[in-house]
Amino acid sequence: MARTTFEEISAADFFYRNRDIAGFTNPTRAIFAAVRELVENSLDAAESLKVPPDIYVRLSYANETDKETNVFRLMIKDNGIGVPPRHIPSAFGQVLYGSKYKPKQQRGTFGLGGKMAILYGQITTHQPARIISSTGMSKIYSYKLRIDIQRNRPLILDRKVLINKERWRGTIVEFSLEGDYSRAMPKILEYFKQTAMVNPYANLTFVDPKGRLYKFARATEEMPDPPKETLPHPYGVDVELLQRLIHVTTFRNMSDFLKNHFHRIGEITARKFLEFSNISPSKNPKRLSHEEVVRLMRMLKEFREFLPPNASCLSPLGEKLLKTGISKELEPEFIAVHQRRPSTYAGHPFIVEMAIAYGGEIPRKGSFLIYRFANRIPLLYDEASDVSTIVMNSMNWRRYKVTPDMPIAIATHICSTKIPYKTVGKEFIADRPEVRREIANGLREVARRLQRFLTRREHVSRDRKRLDIFSKYLPKIAEFSTQLAGKEKNPDIKKLLRSVKRFGT
Repeated sequence: MARTTFEEISAADFFYRNRDIAGFTNPTRAIFAAVRELVENSLDAAESLKVPPDIYVRLSYANETDKETNVFRLMIKDNGIGVPPRHIPSAFGQVLYGSKYKPKQQRGTFGLGGKMAILYGQITTHQPARIISSTGMSKIYSYKLRIDIQRNRPLILDRKVLINKERWRGTIVEFSLEGDYSRAMPKILEYFKQTAMVNPYANLTFVDPKGRLYKFARATEEMPDPPKETLPHPYGVDVELLQRLIHVTTFRNMSDFLKNHFHRIGEITARKFLEFSNISPSKNPKRLSHEEVVRLMRMLKEFREFLPPNASCLSPLGEKLLKTGISKELEPEFIAVHQRRPSTYAGHPFIVEMAIAYGGEIPRKGSFLIYRFANRIPLLYDEASDVSTIVMNSMNWRRYKVTPDMPIAIATHICSTKIPYKTVGKEFIADRPEVRREIANGLREVARRLQRFLTRREHVSRDRKRLDIFSKYLPKIAEFSTQLAGKEKNPDIKKLLRSVKRFGT
């Protein structure tokens, strides 16, 4: 009789065995994902201080004597907030440890990407990572570490403390990894271009293995306000979250518990809800039985007088910055930008920003150029599965005088405390009805503006042709008329041409 063996594995061991989940599918995707995850961490670190990001990325051959090797050394340096020294080992050497778990708009979702890049580098090269960081105080801390995969703990191999004479602030991450840069290069360069587009206040510098330098300079110093932490909305809670809140609460009655642990519940709303749920306002939440907690969760879902989530916790890019970024990278002839009003799905607030651009550097390729962004990060894979693409393909573009062969680019940006990704790898956004509706309404608005531009352009073109015809034939008509009238001097046709031009405009 066969015997079944049961065992427990750590979070690091799970992702070691299932790294495809986080986007590290193969050497091509892995090297792209490593660059992306660490650049996004650096952007978050700088924006938390409202400092325009300066990010330097270098990808070099691990062994300079052999240019054919598929092992690379990746180094990323930023001017962000830095990591306090006591958190550095766990922040880079412990999977599912970090600052990404609060209800807040941020690029990272699981606190997983940076560690997965280091973990992937370790399992493909068995080389340690080097982390250097400072919060701008008098010392710089340097660590050399590995991840203990079986125990999900950092293994510190070396630690140094340096004097920070110049009060440098930021973080440097450097490690080796296996990758296929020749195949990943188009995606990596496109990633930097689109990141510069949706973060026009950032300086991005990339040096590739052949020493080629790619510089994406900032177009503005203006930045959106950093996002704020928020509380969970009652429509988005479950029994587990309620149990956790009850466990940590210091409040001894249900009224204070609701007001202090949930988003947009004040005194009046709390009283109405407790009456609706038949729960005493003075009841101690820690004395709720399991059945009462389950019932409380159901009542929170059923009560219809809760205010919708407040979008003040979100940090949209804004129409001005989105227009600046697209203009900088595409130099279009026309651009229309529209920011939708805040909306919600499953108790999570979100804002959709749309842009459509025409002409300039946009190529004619027989289909629209689509840019998808979520919390200011580009989404480059699985475009066909994304809700934005689904909406665009369902639009009747002919009514807006638009055809696929036109040089048109469409950009969608969604910001939320919880982006509805379909995968851990953050490749595409799920087709949620609320999100689909907001994208469709935003797209119709910018499409109408493009239609007006194309109509005016058509009228101008028609009037120009009309004026060209007059300019060509009026001199001959004037000369012929002079001869018929038996006069010597031709009439002045410039006045007539000016009147035709005024009439056309």
